[in-house]
Amino acid sequence: MTTSLFDLYKIGVGPSSSHTMGPMRAACRFATDLATRGLLDGVARVQAELFGSLALTGLGHATDRAVLLGLSGHEPATIDPAAIASTVAGIRFARQIALAGAHTIAFDEASDLIFNRAQMFPPGAQTQHPNGLRLTAFDEAGAIVDQRTFFSIGGGFITEDGVDASTGKPQAPIPFPFHSAAELLATAHANELSISQLMLENECALVRFATPDSERASVEVVREGIERIWGAMQDCIQRGIAAEGILPGGLEVRRRAHRLADRLHAKEATGLRGDPLAPLDWVTVYAMAVNEENAAGGRVVTAPTNGAAGVVPAVAQYYSRFISESDHEGILRYFLTSAAIGILYKENASISGAEVGCQGEVGVACSMAAGGLTAALGGTNGQVEHAAEIAMEHNLGMTCDPIGGLVQIPCIERNAMGAAKAVQASRLALNESEAHKVSLDQVIRTMYLTGLDMQSRYKETSLAGLALNIIEC
Repeated sequence: MTTSLFDLYKIGVGPSSSHTMGPMRAACRFATDLATRGLLDGVARVQAELFGSLALTGLGHATDRAVLLGLSGHEPATIDPAAIASTVAGIRFARQIALAGAHTIAFDEASDLIFNRAQMFPPGAQTQHPNGLRLTAFDEAGAIVDQRTFFSIGGGFITEDGVDASTGKPQAPIPFPFHSAAELLATAHANELSISQLMLENECALVRFATPDSERASVEVVREGIERIWGAMQDCIQRGIAAEGILPGGLEVRRRAHRLADRLHAKEATGLRGDPLAPLDWVTVYAMAVNEENAAGGRVVTAPTNGAAGVVPAVAQYYSRFISESDHEGILRYFLTSAAIGILYKENASISGAEVGCQGEVGVACSMAAGGLTAALGGTNGQVEHAAEIAMEHNLGMTCDPIGGLVQIPCIERNAMGAAKAVQASRLALNESEAHKVSLDQVIRTMYLTGLDMQSRYKETSLAGLALNIIEC
């Protein structure tokens, strides 16, 4: 285990973790590293080249804006979403970028931001990644000052030369490492811990390693961090429910969460509470509210990606509002356990739609939420593993074919469906007393191999599926 809960759950901006947050973080790292190494003043020009899926759906996913903002020194976690449009407009109007916020250079998008739509990176190599970004800095004479290549691997994570460049944090020793679900279950059993307790111990160790001189208790830091993530998700739900209008991008997709919520409130006001499945209508509202905010470029939390950001908060809100025994400790169990499951996918398969299709985004989010809900409801470790397995088993093979390269159709509704599946998977696992045939490790491996077998046209390129056939409808 090398991934933290706070790596999976990151506060950022929409519409895409792999195509917006990842490139923004890479471009920012490139620019700030130039400054750190004393090379900034010698840079006269920077060229950014996008490859594969980043190029094919980059305009719909705001990759172009992300690169401009990143080169200007902005990070997804700290940039004000309301300032994005004006900042990008200013760069384009002036045809200049203040590199790392400190050194102004000319920037002509036509020649300095290249979309290599027919090419993966490295070109001609046997093993290529669909989300490549090459950044090159030149001096006045045209000589290369620095050149680096990053890969956006989903969830806002980036790598450089195969090394995780997302955080720059050194690896910390943790008390209960795990590399598979079987190892996670065995370690928890041997130490008489729940999965959430095991994760809390690991996260506390990461905090102590990162801040050895801090006088604050590490458990307090972790709990506050989870509360901050949950608070950001709740804020996103409320903004999404409150907002109305048309989503940007040209598809003229109308926000629906507000209208759906109004109808549910109206039913509740008349005392019509006889529908036992009404809570699932609210799950739909919560998930769609988040992903409408994401599609609009608002503040969201990767869970584990932006495209799947609605599933985990929707199920958490369902637990908090509709489960009579819900409490704060249950929410903490939910996030700690769901993170453990997400780590298994991140480190043994992929959470990138461009690499394995939407099964790696909404499918993984559904699996995380199902396991987390099971833990929040007091399920055993075995039931948590079973719920996570059921959820992914019924997302296998799901393609990523966004219409127009926008994270709108089918992405918004797909989050609602994923959240409902997570609730049902948890209920199945909690009502099952016998051993199940398929393990979580087996379904994770199956998901990954299925993704590798999937044609690239169905993996966030908008070259097939709904993205192509909607034209004929």
